[in-house]
Amino acid sequence: MLFSATDSLSAIWQTLLHELQRGALDPKHPFRYLSLATAGTQFPQVRTVVLRQFTADLEFLAYTDVRSSKVQELLDVPRVSLHFYHPKKQVQVRVKALATIHVEDELAQEHWKRVSEKRRSEYQSKLGPGTRVEAPAVGWESSSEHSYFSVLKFSPLSLEVLQLAREGHLRIQYDLASGWQGVWLVP
Repeated sequence: MLFSATDSLSAIWQTLLHELQRGALDPKHPFRYLSLATAGTQFPQVRTVVLRQFTADLEFLAYTDVRSSKVQELLDVPRVSLHFYHPKKQVQVRVKALATIHVEDELAQEHWKRVSEKRRSEYQSKLGPGTRVEAPAVGWESSSEHSYFSVLKFSPLSLEVLQLAREGHLRIQYDLASGWQGVWLVP
C-alpha cells in the first residue's frame, strides 16, 4: 500500500510526489510507463508513453515524434488524462492536464541532448509514425539530417489517487485550484 486512512492528506501528497518522481528516474518503477488519453478525432485515443521527467512545477514530460497522430490531437484539443498504476502497491493515479508541445525550442533542445545516439534514430525516420510500409525495416530508414523530436509537457489541473485495499478502498483528489489541498472522496 502507498497510504492508509490514518495518514494525513499532506503526507499522502508528499508520498505521491515522491513516487511520481521515482517513476521519471527509475526505469523499473511502474510509474515510468503511463497511459495518455487524448480526445482523438472520432474516438478517444489511449496509448502508453514514457515519463521522462517530473518537474518541481509538477509537470510531466514525455517524448514523441512531432508527426505522430497524438501531436495533432493535442493541437486540436490540449486536454488530456494521464493514468498510472502501481501493481505491487495497488494504487492508481489519474491526472487531468493541459498539454503543450515543444519542438526545436529551448526545452526540446535540452532534452534532445539527453537522448542517446542509439535512440535518436527513433525521431529521424523518413516516414512518420503510423505510415504503412511493405516491411518493418522501411520504417527505420533514417533522415539523419533532420529530427522530428518533440517534448510533450503535461501541466496538471487535478490528481486523483485510488488506494485499493481489502479493508476498504481509499480515494483522494488534489487540484490546482485549491493549491493542491487534498479532499477525501467516496471510492
